[in-house]
Amino acid sequence: MTHHHARRTRRLVAVSAAVAAVALLVAGCTGTTPTDTKTPMTLRTEPNTKVFPGGLYLQADSLAHQAAVRLAADGQESASKAAAAIAETPVSIWLGDQYSAKKVGAVVAANLAAAKKQGKTAVFVTYAIPNRDCGDFSAGGFSTAEYPTWMKAVTRALARGEKRGEHSAVIVEPDSLAMLSNCPSQTDTRIPLIRQSVKELHDAGIPAYLDAGNSHWVQPAEMASRLKKAGIRYARGFFTNVASFYPVDDERAYAEKVSNLTGGAKYVIDVSRNGQGWKGTWCNPEGTGLGQAPHVSAGTTGLDALLWIKSPGVSDGTCNGGPKAGQWYASYAEALVKNRRA
Repeated sequence: MTHHHARRTRRLVAVSAAVAAVALLVAGCTGTTPTDTKTPMTLRTEPNTKVFPGGLYLQADSLAHQAAVRLAADGQESASKAAAAIAETPVSIWLGDQYSAKKVGAVVAANLAAAKKQGKTAVFVTYAIPNRDCGDFSAGGFSTAEYPTWMKAVTRALARGEKRGEHSAVIVEPDSLAMLSNCPSQTDTRIPLIRQSVKELHDAGIPAYLDAGNSHWVQPAEMASRLKKAGIRYARGFFTNVASFYPVDDERAYAEKVSNLTGGAKYVIDVSRNGQGWKGTWCNPEGTGLGQAPHVSAGTTGLDALLWIKSPGVSDGTCNGGPKAGQWYASYAEALVKNRRA
């Protein structure tokens, strides 16, 4: 993921004919889609304890757990202990283009079944929008033709069961809206895709949160405008601070402004790596630490939950000694644990 702090030249991607085709593509998407079970206002106004029943699901085979096992087998005891410590905390489950439309449903179903067994709520992250990360360290995503089919597969898997949409929430495409400033040519392609996705999640009764960047990126009025165009009225709300490091107080002040401009949309904040605050760069910065434990809020404000959305210990990209984005960065994980918020 890339944030506005990076000042290097970014590769912009021309869209040409694909832009004009997207509206037709999205409007014409067919297939089995669950019918409406909740109105937009119901999803917006129901208590956050119903959005996150039982609290947050802990994935047994998380990236941190896998790293701990692998590092232990390699004899790296200190690095393994750090990964194991991170694995003790619920982290969101990322669904990207590593899972095809045929395979992603099984991943969702397995975690959803485990969450129901725990009596808790799994938080999934979709991260496969075309031209993801505007071609930067986390570049990738499906084509404009593939993405709607993939999202339908995700939604169908989440909607299965007696009570559709229960025990799951979806973080929809981090950076997708805030980063439009960096690749404006994607706007006419991306907005319809997100709007269609969140509408389908809504129709399945699944609470979704849309991208609102962070408190030091896009101004609240502009962010609210993008959220409205992207279908915030169908969502539970929006998320902030994903993979970033800003304090909760900064994020809440920003989020309240955006909420007021979007009809009272609720919000969640990523606190996975904000234990020591902003350290001058978004990409594997030195001196950062794990944030406070994720939890569902009291529900007395617009804040639904503080979450670990970013997987702590996973590299932001090939910067500051890190491996490729998405790979485990063992020494960085150790530092995060060492510097964790008291």
